[in-house]
Amino acid sequence: MAALISKRLLRCSSGSLPSLGRCYFNSPNAASAPFYQSRYVYSRLSGERLLSAESCLVRSMIQQFSTSILTPVPDESAFPSDLLSKKALATSERTIGLCQDLLIPVTNFHNEDKGFMVLPGDVFDLPIRKDIIHRVVRWQLAKRQQGTHSTKTISEVSGTGRKPWNQKGTGRARHGSLRGPQFRGGATMHGPKPRSHAFKVNKKVRRLGLKIALSARAAEGKLLVFEDLEVLTHKTKNIVKYYNQMESTKKLLLVDGGPIDEKLKLSTQNLHYVNILPSIGLNVYSILLHDTLVMSQAAVNKIVERMRTPINR
Repeated sequence: MAALISKRLLRCSSGSLPSLGRCYFNSPNAASAPFYQSRYVYSRLSGERLLSAESCLVRSMIQQFSTSILTPVPDESAFPSDLLSKKALATSERTIGLCQDLLIPVTNFHNEDKGFMVLPGDVFDLPIRKDIIHRVVRWQLAKRQQGTHSTKTISEVSGTGRKPWNQKGTGRARHGSLRGPQFRGGATMHGPKPRSHAFKVNKKVRRLGLKIALSARAAEGKLLVFEDLEVLTHKTKNIVKYYNQMESTKKLLLVDGGPIDEKLKLSTQNLHYVNILPSIGLNVYSILLHDTLVMSQAAVNKIVERMRTPINR
């Protein structure tokens, strides 16, 4: 800003610093006595001291304008109005992934205001990494596979072990058993056998995947915090009424801190778009399957405690 002011002041002069001093001191906007004193000193100086006096004059003028920008005075003549910006300042949106604590409102099924809650930034405001989410989801889906697929080898297939016909003289291809893979009802070669499809993913990566999933829902505004998940009755219409009040929500996941309330379980068991989980069972795949996540305050505290617990080696 100081460089811009100096350029404008130099532009208004005729090209030399003496004319610049005259242009400034003869203008009606000159408001302070130190500048007149500088002009008097400037007129008395000559020879080798001329250059230092001119630089001091420009430095004092820039300092005067700079302080006017930082601490404006009520008098409009203290600063040229044409140098003031008319553009309105706009606040920038929150940057995601800076590990900053989030302040979100707390409500309930009746949309009552229950105050605010601070979500720790090291759990709910991490940078979004799709590669970590992909690894954790693949690990979950592979680990939950039953792996009970099985086929029979030639020794397990039911059938006779007798040689079907003579080795020579029939004109047919030679065979030693009817249980081979080339015959109908025969064995399957190199087929699947019961096994585990699970593979290893480090605990740090699994924990990071859950933090990223929670951070993504918080960044989208799809993370709601309830004081508790208690309902008055077990009627399904109460949950349906609350679901209809929510905008752009297709599937809802309710997470409670402790055991699931029996009334809440009965009220949601007939709704395919509303599911319930305890905080200990919260996982990345379930969060991604539901576009809206509703957590109780107890669940948030349990999740934060779980994420901050040291990993056992």
